[in-house]
Amino acid sequence: MEFLSQAKKFGVRSLLLQGLTFLSVLTSAFMIWKGLSLFTNSESPVVVVLSGSMKPAYDRGDILFLHNGFSPIEVGEVVVYKLNDKPIPIVHRVMKVHTENESGEQYLLTKGDYNNADDRGLYSPGQMWIQRDEIIGRVKGFVPYAGMGTIWMNDYPHLKLVLLGTLCILSLFSND
Repeated sequence: MEFLSQAKKFGVRSLLLQGLTFLSVLTSAFMIWKGLSLFTNSESPVVVVLSGSMKPAYDRGDILFLHNGFSPIEVGEVVVYKLNDKPIPIVHRVMKVHTENESGEQYLLTKGDYNNADDRGLYSPGQMWIQRDEIIGRVKGFVPYAGMGTIWMNDYPHLKLVLLGTLCILSLFSND
């Protein structure tokens, strides 16, 4: 009942305006994301490091900026790749590169800096290398710990619901 009295107080037009403003913010964010994806040639131009496997180079919660250029990948570069059977991308360093002479196709072996073994245990059964088309991007920059909010929201799902609910209520009932 309080919602209806609040709606009458603000008026239907005002609530519709708030809703349209909220939708325009969402669509703007989506367009910026898609523009970055086109510019960087990467399906995900920004990722958050979720584990400590890349210490000391990158810590859990660091935001990484990616670019997926067409030049060959070299040993030592940090790449983000996604395997078909794994839902979460992996951030690791390229340890070995195998290039086929005839096709020029690159095959990569990766490893986390903090890990003792290479990533063959993470790859699909029988897979010894990752292919170039599994690479989401190469790391070009980072912001330390700026992605901790994302990690907290994944670790505590109720926090995500509280934050989203609060933002929706604030956007609907703000006077601006």
